[in-house]
Amino acid sequence: MIGLREPAEGDWGRLRGLQYSSLGKLAFARLFAHALAALLVLQIYAPNLHVAALVGWMAVLIGVLIVGARFDRSLQDADRRRVSRQEMHRQTISSLGVAAVWSVPMLVFSHFGDPGQRLMLWTVLALLMTGMAITFAALPIATVMFSGVVGLTAIVTFAIWGQFTAAAVAFAFVVIVSIGAVDAARNFLGARVAEAGMAEKAEVVSLLLREFEEGDADWLWQVDATRRVRSVSPRFAFALGDDPEDVEGKPLIQLIAGEAWDTGHFHSSLHDLAERLKRRESFSNLMVRVVLRGNPRWWELSASPKFDENGTFVGFRGVGSDVTEQRESAEKIAWLARYDTLTGLPNRLMLTEALGDAMVYAEKWRTNCAFLMIDLDRFKAINDTLGHLVGDQLLALVSERLKKIARENEVCGRLGGDEFGVVVRDAGNVQRIADLSAAMISALSMPYEVDHHTLYVGASIGSAFGPRDGATVETLLRNADLALYRAKDEGGGRHCTYEPSLHAHAEERRKLEFSLRHALERDEFSLMYQPVVDAITEKVLSFEALLRWNSAENGFVSPVKFVPIAEDTRLIVPIGEWVLRTACREAMKWPGNVKIAVNVSGEQLLDPYFAETVVGALAASGLSPHRLEIEVTESIFVRDGTTAQMTLENLMGIGCGVALDDFGTGYSSLGYLRKMRFSTIKVDRSFVQGAARENPESLAICRAVVAMADSLEMSTTAEGVETELELEVIRKIGCKKIQGYYFGRPMSGADALALFGPARQRQRA
Repeated sequence: MIGLREPAEGDWGRLRGLQYSSLGKLAFARLFAHALAALLVLQIYAPNLHVAALVGWMAVLIGVLIVGARFDRSLQDADRRRVSRQEMHRQTISSLGVAAVWSVPMLVFSHFGDPGQRLMLWTVLALLMTGMAITFAALPIATVMFSGVVGLTAIVTFAIWGQFTAAAVAFAFVVIVSIGAVDAARNFLGARVAEAGMAEKAEVVSLLLREFEEGDADWLWQVDATRRVRSVSPRFAFALGDDPEDVEGKPLIQLIAGEAWDTGHFHSSLHDLAERLKRRESFSNLMVRVVLRGNPRWWELSASPKFDENGTFVGFRGVGSDVTEQRESAEKIAWLARYDTLTGLPNRLMLTEALGDAMVYAEKWRTNCAFLMIDLDRFKAINDTLGHLVGDQLLALVSERLKKIARENEVCGRLGGDEFGVVVRDAGNVQRIADLSAAMISALSMPYEVDHHTLYVGASIGSAFGPRDGATVETLLRNADLALYRAKDEGGGRHCTYEPSLHAHAEERRKLEFSLRHALERDEFSLMYQPVVDAITEKVLSFEALLRWNSAENGFVSPVKFVPIAEDTRLIVPIGEWVLRTACREAMKWPGNVKIAVNVSGEQLLDPYFAETVVGALAASGLSPHRLEIEVTESIFVRDGTTAQMTLENLMGIGCGVALDDFGTGYSSLGYLRKMRFSTIKVDRSFVQGAARENPESLAICRAVVAMADSLEMSTTAEGVETELELEVIRKIGCKKIQGYYFGRPMSGADALALFGPARQRQRA
């Protein structure tokens, strides 16, 4: 505290600055006090000493004081900086110099006077020491040095003259003054430290408030006990859209209520704010809808009540910000999370939540709810051929029709792609579900006009009832999907309700898929060959390779069952490659004029390496490309016609033939004939059988196909010829080739080879 040492901890340079900064402010007062005391000394010893000695002493005193005062004034800014050790030493030396000059009267002048004059001199010196203790309260080292030096000379002088009582009193006085000076310095320094801390905190708070006020959206607000706005900040006035003087003193609710202030119909958030202000309770992040000049905005307010020193409520003070953009963004995000952006219908998430609520309602009131899963028929063909833009417009029109049909307690939404769903909250009337499904199928099957295109799609619907068909949302969705799968499997354009047997069908399909994945490695596949003969000579021209599967777990599985599974799982690609290689290898055993026909699915044609697979099979077997005929159906052109056409053209370029199977059963066969030149057109067996029954439409179609094929230099094959009558009709129509049970069922490779043996040739002769 005195300044003789400084501990390692703490910023003592800063603390010394607080001590020494008071010296410059008291320099003039200190000079005046010392001058007055010097005049008293001159008055006491003027009769005993020569004037020159007294004036000389006083001149030295004044010089020392002036030098010290000039240095002390340089320390006026010490409270804003750190005081160095050199400055501290210099001030200490200045104090010692003053003390040394004041020691002269007691050591020298007192020898020329009587004891009374000596006591009067001590009184003057005691007054100086007391004044030093008071004026130098911040700096105890100056008081201690002055009192110690001057007091010691007084004690020695009194002792020399035998005034021991006076010496004891002087000693006690010096000790008391020194202790008092140190204690006063401690109190002063503590007060200055606290004052500096408060000033620093005030500066920080002021800075924070200034930065807060200058922010883009945040402001301070304050109301009095009557809820009128007080101390309006510029930012708050800007948020209100008025000048501060126009806002001051007005009720807060009136300022932010807009027209509701006159009508009395306040938004619920304003009621909430008014209640909190009335109850004088703190609130934080309260969302309030305000209306400023007719424009609705959203504010986020926080505030706490204020009380004066007597505990009287004086109002509220708080902060606020305009969060309109953030709230709109949050609402948009929330909307996007629950609604489909294309159609505006609830999305899968919201449909799932609605179905969950419906199941809770059904359980509570002992009734049923229902879920309808809707899938558009033939939508993929439109989307692939006309583009996604047309497909999206079509989906929007579909959603509009669905919204018109759904009633109040029926939530219609989009699950994704071309799948929609309807949640029926109360499905106690089962007939309503049937009627709703029929209405939707009928409405969605009506023509659509999109970008000058007249489009037709149908709809298939699968439904499941809760809790009968499932106790959970996931189960109900899965069962509705199974029912939809059945509706699609039966040809589409219909509504199917979930039945427990569908689970068995799905389980069977799952097991078949599992077995199918291992069928190749287990060598469970085999090929059968059905002959295609010349319609006139009945000579075998080619064979169609037909895939058969003898599963170790499931026995013989019909192609009708496993081929769709293979296509859905893309297992048809490796299986198709095996078929190609096996068929080509088997065909090498036949006469050179006999061809082999291999069916190819759309999944295979979309495989970028399919052409390489065909070339590899031909190269591995040694079969000539002109002996291989690739059979495709019209459905492959619906999915990705360009890719399929390029692949087939590449195969025709190396000499392979391409046959169009099931002609007339697709969507636009004539368009495909215009784009590609097939080697063979195969007339579907349904037309062959119809022509045999003398059905006029079937006869006309068969004749038209044969005539068209002849004009395009294409061959025709009639499929499914099983009777002699059908054979005669087909011959009359003019088909070039015939395939069917009448000439041969699918047979093994050995049996097919036997058709060309010597015995067979003699039998035919």
